[in-house]
Amino acid sequence: MSIQSLSYKDTGYFSKLICDYLEENERLKSFYHRFPAIQSFEAQINEKQKNFPVRTRRLLAKRIMYQYGDNSLSQSTLSNIGLLKEVTTFTVTTGHQLNIFTGPLYFLYKIFSVINICEDLRKEYPGFHFVPVYWMATEDHDFEEINHFFFKKQRIEWKRETSGAVGELDTAGMASLAASLKKAFGESENGKKLTALFFDAYVKNKNLADATRYLANQLFRTYGLVIIDGNDSELKNCFSPYMKEDLTRQLSHHIISRTTQNLVSKGYPEQVHPREINLFYLKNNLRERIVLEDHIFRVLNTDIRFTEGEILEELQNYPEHFSPNALLRPLYQEVILPNLCYIGGGGELAYWFQLKDYFDAVGVTFPMLLLRNSALLISEKWAKKMQKLDVSPEELFLPENELRSKRAKELSPIPIDFSPQKDFLQKQFTDLYKIAEQTDKSFLGAVKAQEKKQLNGLDKLERRLLKAQKRKFLDEIERVIQIQEELFPNQSLQERMDNFSEYYLEYGHDFLERLKDKLNPLEMNFKIFFL
Repeated sequence: MSIQSLSYKDTGYFSKLICDYLEENERLKSFYHRFPAIQSFEAQINEKQKNFPVRTRRLLAKRIMYQYGDNSLSQSTLSNIGLLKEVTTFTVTTGHQLNIFTGPLYFLYKIFSVINICEDLRKEYPGFHFVPVYWMATEDHDFEEINHFFFKKQRIEWKRETSGAVGELDTAGMASLAASLKKAFGESENGKKLTALFFDAYVKNKNLADATRYLANQLFRTYGLVIIDGNDSELKNCFSPYMKEDLTRQLSHHIISRTTQNLVSKGYPEQVHPREINLFYLKNNLRERIVLEDHIFRVLNTDIRFTEGEILEELQNYPEHFSPNALLRPLYQEVILPNLCYIGGGGELAYWFQLKDYFDAVGVTFPMLLLRNSALLISEKWAKKMQKLDVSPEELFLPENELRSKRAKELSPIPIDFSPQKDFLQKQFTDLYKIAEQTDKSFLGAVKAQEKKQLNGLDKLERRLLKAQKRKFLDEIERVIQIQEELFPNQSLQERMDNFSEYYLEYGHDFLERLKDKLNPLEMNFKIFFL
């Protein structure tokens, strides 16, 4: 697997916020704690060690073991769970939705990012232990985002009626989906492995949370990955004081709103809008937002109502009935994990930048934020096509229309650039301006108008010539566009559509090993892999 690298900025697929962060732009310094260089972890370790209670460590290890149930754990995962009890152990965490069969490729990039950085930290700080953690987003309720994956550009979808948190959904209907996938994966050795993996995860497990835990454990068990489900009564009990503050004082809303306004004033967008109350009510296939109206706490789209005393009693007795939203979940994570660093995509990190002041206000250590690895996978077949057409990987990141124009200009024997003519024209008008300066303003205006008209005429002729050459070399250009469409489906990054199964089918488990070997989030650049 040969590799090329490209800066995230040069891909054109990453926001100004993320690109500025990677460049350590001064305007963003107040919105995060420490920049994620390997040397910065020492201070983060010392700070987290002082602020994380031992009793939480013991509870954390106990609840994770309980959540695994009868899953078969590797010795490295068992060891890591046990190490969580030790004051010298810290985590690096990523989170992800419960996408069917991992969903898009970047799920793998997230997981290998946390695994690899933990290995780097063990070498740099041998006196400490570092555990890679996958936080399952079991309380999410957007089923349409997670109920499908793509295999060879075909949408594989789990269709059913849903409500409430997706992690609690039973796996009814998955057997028929498994049967159709058996045909799609085929009878090769790798195809049979994929079929068995899907069946064991989604047919043998009773709900989507258990299925996802099984799947991730099977794929990453040898690397010591620890999987956690935040939808846990005892863990939420640790977080209940913060949920109480959100209900009674709306502290998160006040502080996050102020930070968000500050972020927006510096030219960055608001990623997530802070609510007055950033909690959902979670019960019996229900997950609906809690709102405060005339001193009554109401659960939207239901008849459920609480006075302040009643809702605080509900929180005390049933903390599992309360679910943090996207802005409060990061705090929950950092309260129950001895975490040093969160690894996520650009959209995720964008809302973390809204949270630093809130963490400071409630006295919880803000983690380092690290952009997960991103990559483009190019098979031998498509690499040969690129070589034949003399197409570089960098060109394929261009918007389609820009790529078409670029290829037309390269293929055309006629220069499609009227810059020399425009320069010559402007020099002629220089003399006219000298004459105009000796007359009245009306003549000067006429000269300017004529110059603009003639320059616009050259622009129009240049566009017409480009259009003509695009038609002339249409076949050659379309072959390049075909490559782009394959590697950038729907003009989006490949990692947001392709599923690992397509590559596993061809390369087997070696595909995972090769990915792990080449991904390094601390290098902070986009990877292009030639398989």
